[in-house]
Amino acid sequence: MNNYPKGKFFSDELMAEIKDKFYYVDECPVMGKRLFFDNAGGSFRLKEAVKVQSELEKIPDCPERTHEVSYYLQKKMQEGEDAFRIILNAGNKGSIVTSLTASQAMFKIVGTIAESVKGDNIVTSVLEHPSAFDAARYFAEKTGRELRVAKSNPLNGKVDPREVAKLIDENTVLLSIMYASNLTGGIFDIEEIVKEARKIKKDLYIVIDAVQHAPHGIIDLQKYNIDGINFGMYKFYGTRGSGLGYVSDRVSKFRHEKLIHREDEVWALGTPVPSQFAVIKAIFDYVSWIGSKFTDSKDKREIFVEGMNRIKLQERALLNRLLNGSEKVKGLRNQENVKVFVDSKDLTTRDLIIAMGFTNINCATAAKEYEKRKVIVAPRLESSMYSKRMLESFDIKDGVLRVSPLHCNSSDDIDRFLEITKEIAKI
Repeated sequence: MNNYPKGKFFSDELMAEIKDKFYYVDECPVMGKRLFFDNAGGSFRLKEAVKVQSELEKIPDCPERTHEVSYYLQKKMQEGEDAFRIILNAGNKGSIVTSLTASQAMFKIVGTIAESVKGDNIVTSVLEHPSAFDAARYFAEKTGRELRVAKSNPLNGKVDPREVAKLIDENTVLLSIMYASNLTGGIFDIEEIVKEARKIKKDLYIVIDAVQHAPHGIIDLQKYNIDGINFGMYKFYGTRGSGLGYVSDRVSKFRHEKLIHREDEVWALGTPVPSQFAVIKAIFDYVSWIGSKFTDSKDKREIFVEGMNRIKLQERALLNRLLNGSEKVKGLRNQENVKVFVDSKDLTTRDLIIAMGFTNINCATAAKEYEKRKVIVAPRLESSMYSKRMLESFDIKDGVLRVSPLHCNSSDDIDRFLEITKEIAKI
């Protein structure tokens, strides 16, 4: 990975195959031909994920019965759980948390820890998504704890390990931290954050919000021993209406909401939806399909990791082209009336998200101008609960345009976006 600091594009042949595995990459049934650059709000859908969800939703049988169809559904659920564990590199430890959304999973995990562990403070960061920040704040207030908030680094768009560590002491109940910023794309140094935090409190409970980062990079729970993580399939090429989480063995045994006669390690309330697990299996199979083109390994984790690494290289190449352009068109860093916020030069520390703006028009107007030209980007304004706290931490007063393509976009897509940006910058 470090041999390609500017990334490496997929071949044209593989790019064509990848695009064909998704719905609506180049056009949609409403707008026709368009560029969808708002994947940080919900990614392109894998055709196979939509297919398997639809197929299983047609089956009326309860997966908890003892007949052939129920056994089939149980098998699909087990395959999905196995895939999820490989994605996280969790092995056979811990428990899976099922919910309708990743936000629900986060509230459930944070609440269980906050109500089970002694201490007087909870630590989080200013850059957290509301689903994580509000969970930490809600349960801090509910349980009478102080909420401590680590500040952001305006130079790299993330939170430095030392800023987190200095808020932790022997009475810290929980550290809740995200894996990557959904505003800047800055990837947090999770391994270092965990190491420094546990130097201060060895048995500290740590929860990670991985919703934004999971589609773009490797998660490895064998590397950093944490107690909870959440995961949103709708941002990982899957479908909406489902969220998953994971809790460690020690959290799994805490008193939590469950049916009384279920085992302690069961975190599902009622019967989980089989299609929920089929979708995660479809995501896993897709990434592994990419990985299999670059490795001869037979190990499922190694193949998946190779696939994610190749996705990361493609996205890094797209990010480099967005920022620096090519012989065909200038990048955002060099276009007149265009500004890039929190623009870390080291692309290896960033996911494929850019916060940009214009000097000639405001962000809300710019988003509409892009839409007129059939490009979808997301204005992130101070008036929005999803961005106000983060923008204030970077002292950005007029908001930003969040631009988030995906690995199934091509260099031609980036060039088209840059040409349109150049046009809007002249308004």
